[in-house]
Amino acid sequence: MTQTRQQSSRRRFLQTAATAAGSAIALPTIIPASALGRDGAVAPSERIVIGTVGSGGRGTYDLGIFLDQPEAQVVAICDVRSERRTAAKKIVDDKYGTTDCNTYADMFELYERDDVDALLIATGDRWHTLASILAAKAGKDIYCEKPCSMTIAESRALADGIRQYGSIYQAGTQRRNIGNFMHAVKLAHSGKLGKLHTVHANTLPPATHHQWLPAEPEPAKAVVDWDRWLGPTPWRPYNSAYVAGRWRNYFDFHGGGILEWGAHTIDLCQWANQADETAPVSYEPKGNSVIAKYANGVKLVMRDTGWLGMGTCSVRFEGDQGWVETGDSGAMLLGPGKLRDEYREFVDVGTDPTSHIREFLQSVKSRAATAANADVAAQSHVAAHAAYIAWQLGRPLKFNPAKEEFIEDKQANRMRSRAYREPWRV
Repeated sequence: MTQTRQQSSRRRFLQTAATAAGSAIALPTIIPASALGRDGAVAPSERIVIGTVGSGGRGTYDLGIFLDQPEAQVVAICDVRSERRTAAKKIVDDKYGTTDCNTYADMFELYERDDVDALLIATGDRWHTLASILAAKAGKDIYCEKPCSMTIAESRALADGIRQYGSIYQAGTQRRNIGNFMHAVKLAHSGKLGKLHTVHANTLPPATHHQWLPAEPEPAKAVVDWDRWLGPTPWRPYNSAYVAGRWRNYFDFHGGGILEWGAHTIDLCQWANQADETAPVSYEPKGNSVIAKYANGVKLVMRDTGWLGMGTCSVRFEGDQGWVETGDSGAMLLGPGKLRDEYREFVDVGTDPTSHIREFLQSVKSRAATAANADVAAQSHVAAHAAYIAWQLGRPLKFNPAKEEFIEDKQANRMRSRAYREPWRV
């Protein structure tokens, strides 16, 4: 597939039909202004047709934002749970005042639709990489929730797959498009902090566990497709808690607390250090923290304590002339005193991904790379995964970012990937 994707068959049909109608009908025809793209509306032929995969809490939240964008038209919902399919369809149909939204239990049926331009992927973490690569192979652009990968190997496969198929990709690391975080990074890049020497990423306690929840009777496939829910992860007996969203902190389904928040905060630290094309070269676990260092000498501190109360997913950037710390509250602290003139009040704070989703839609039209494209997301995820491996092993590790492998440590290198359950593979 070339970088410039062909127009969908739906658009070609609409444009052809409009031309034919114009030549065949002699009598005046009244056409609503909205259908022509007037009065601020977007003409149907110019809308980006959206399908969704995964309709849990975050997926439903993102869906609502897509529905509010005039250039987007949501036409299909896919989820392995019938209850969630029905609920998401109702949200779409109520928004448009129709009953036209289609539902699917099998994402491959949705991927086969030629009229769907882009997909919102908001499954559990175990599916993010594979579902995204398969979507790109099917010619779709992708907005995928984070974390985007479960391993170092998946991170690389994601970046390579998106590049191979020429899709637009936006990871759900929306803080790349939220004002206070953007301003903090700008300060780091401007030199007003002096020479950057340390960046701090707010992470959660790293630990996951391996035990299984007790087996429960497996529901009918039409109610919950348990095999498809598991996807590429190892088989285990059904338990309703997993599909109700309580799968986090189980190793098979989750990459741990460093990845959970680090997908956002390590990503921002990479950006502040102008290190979007690399990763740290060393990792040293200390309690629930991991201290890493880049080849340029900048230190990356991943920690869950000692923050100044700026809110969840805080970051701190320190130079030899000053520092800045900010988080989801939108508040900022800066020091020393001369830097306080740089403080700004921000409206777009918290975790609202509206501006991030809008950038994705604009990139679908322009074919320009997004702020959180697959290459950027892959590198920050590699750093998070490498830190988690060091924490699990409980010892310092040296890392080669170019080869994405640990130096002279066979055990650590075996942990860069996880086996996929048949028939899934990437």
